[in-house]
Amino acid sequence: MVSYAEWAPPNQTEDYRSLCGPAVPIHDLDYTKSAQSNMTERRAGERISAGIGTRNERSLHAALKRWYARPGDQLEAKVDGFIVDIVRDGLLIEIQTRNLAAMRRKLHTLLERHPVRLVYPIAKEKWIVRKTGSGKQVIGRRRSPKVGRLSDLFEELVSIPDLINHENLVLEIAVIQEEEIRHTDGRGSWRRKGQSVHDRKLLQVLETVTFEKKEDFLCFLPDGLEQPFSNQSLTERIGGSIHATRRMTYCLKKMGVIQQVGRNRNQLLFQRAL
Repeated sequence: MVSYAEWAPPNQTEDYRSLCGPAVPIHDLDYTKSAQSNMTERRAGERISAGIGTRNERSLHAALKRWYARPGDQLEAKVDGFIVDIVRDGLLIEIQTRNLAAMRRKLHTLLERHPVRLVYPIAKEKWIVRKTGSGKQVIGRRRSPKVGRLSDLFEELVSIPDLINHENLVLEIAVIQEEEIRHTDGRGSWRRKGQSVHDRKLLQVLETVTFEKKEDFLCFLPDGLEQPFSNQSLTERIGGSIHATRRMTYCLKKMGVIQQVGRNRNQLLFQRAL
């Protein structure tokens, strides 16, 4: 289990566990086992209704769906004209591994009549697997120096901050270890030296972090933060880039967690609204 202190940005010492609440894994399955072994354990003599649709589905999404599924769940069920990953006693569970903006219309419709749990994974640890252009042979495997942070979620939330406050929506972050599969086919970004990202694979779910109400997002504001504060002063406290902090304050403002109270020259000034 990963502690919240490990997720805290540099120079931030507050206890994230007390601010955000305990992170409780939904299941205690070992994902290092085969998918078939895990599915057999989870069934425990019960049959999960419907099959897990994997057609045109990336490995990470399919694996998270298996990890979240419980006996009796309906998988790939049609609700209000949309296909929903998991339906559990009226609760809709949607797993989105990237591009939350693509979920806007779907979420807007489903939230009007149903409680929705939106699951978004953040890779705390990542391994890069390089394969030949055909993908048939592994060239190498290394651990990425990049360490995922809980605040990375704002890269995606910036597209739907107005939906986060909906009473029917719960946001759940799945903190994971993953493999990123790259093919040396010359089609990728120059930053990856022409390697294209072919797939992402789940290695393990370390923990889950749930945001049920806007007050839960106060955990991103460190204790003792001067009021009012600017993006620059907040960045100095939590670390990271000023651009990432701007995304965070934009979202927190839209959610009503903070409010803009003025300017200091060319810097916006904010203070807590809760």
